[in-house]
Amino acid sequence: MTYFRLPTTPSRAFAAFMLVTVAALATSTIPSSAQADRPVPFKAGETLTYDVSWTTFVTAGQATLSVKERRPGAAGSARYYIVAEAQPSSVLQRLYRLHYKAESMLDTRTLRPSRATVFSDENGRTRHKTTTFRGNGTVDYEMKTASLVKSSLKIPIEVQDPLGAIYVLRAIPFKVGQKPFVIPVADSGKAYTMRVTVGARESVKTGIGIVSGIKLMLAVTGSDGKATDAPMTVWISDDARRLPLKFVAGLSVGSFQLTLARVTG
Repeated sequence: MTYFRLPTTPSRAFAAFMLVTVAALATSTIPSSAQADRPVPFKAGETLTYDVSWTTFVTAGQATLSVKERRPGAAGSARYYIVAEAQPSSVLQRLYRLHYKAESMLDTRTLRPSRATVFSDENGRTRHKTTTFRGNGTVDYEMKTASLVKSSLKIPIEVQDPLGAIYVLRAIPFKVGQKPFVIPVADSGKAYTMRVTVGARESVKTGIGIVSGIKLMLAVTGSDGKATDAPMTVWISDDARRLPLKFVAGLSVGSFQLTLARVTG
């Protein structure tokens, strides 16, 4: 599993941190029959900026999650255009050049994805992945490097892409004490399942102050039912904005932490 696999070297560890953050997924409670835009706690123009720390690097880099715009579609439909970008700090950039950018298009009525892309440049080694969601349980995937790889996958219609899923998670009214829920994920042409366990309410220190958040523990399994990686944790603010406050992932070379630094829009 390429999105959720944890790296074993510091150079690849930073490349993985944004891939870890977008692992918080949930779609099963979203109605598919809604005709108006689904009420959501985010809007076009919102940008969330995160400070990234890795083991002894207090500031390893910065990441942003942005709802760029609401784009009109065919037959009266519309989509949220969402972008995530990440780069290491200037110190780490001298050691290892990296640029990461992910994009997702979410239907404003169902919050289901139509297209998702990921571009990465690691010291000149570029990779461009595109996943197209057909809406009928079929996902088409292609990856461009020096060559082109294509595949198709049958998957539940409620499937999410990793980036769009974090915004879907914000829109789901989970609460402390509820039972864990399981949701499908499509990543790099493969099918996965994530089990989300809702934990306690905790105070989280962020760049916008100390905020009450609900702790979510995430565990990903492959189609064979085996765990793919170490568990991950995310805290979502317990208020109307449902902001992702912090992400933590344990790695074999330490741990990564993303902490919300500021909110605009």
